[in-house]
Amino acid sequence: MIEIIRVRATPEQIEQMLQELKFYIKVAVDIEHRILAGGGEMHFYCEQALLEYGSEQKDIWAASFRPDTQRIIYESMVNLRPRQNRSMEIIDVKIREQVTQIIMEFLG
Repeated sequence: MIEIIRVRATPEQIEQMLQELKFYIKVAVDIEHRILAGGGEMHFYCEQALLEYGSEQKDIWAASFRPDTQRIIYESMVNLRPRQNRSMEIIDVKIREQVTQIIMEFLG
């Protein structure tokens, strides 16, 4: 189940997002509007939830988050964009910092 998060997630929301993969949460973050979508088995589903919510593709970045270790992995096919990011990993340090800040604020 994909959860749209705009403020700190409740323990129940985190449990919902962990249902699919048990140990980590796939997330997509809109860095412009500070919204996070989490849960499901693929980053793509989180990305689609944000697009339906009104986010723009250029503002959405994906990562995976392990609540138990607070570790963030910045790799996803969602991040692969010829004009913005030529890797599955988020390369731009500023964007990485924004993604980290939002994930830690809402889920950490």
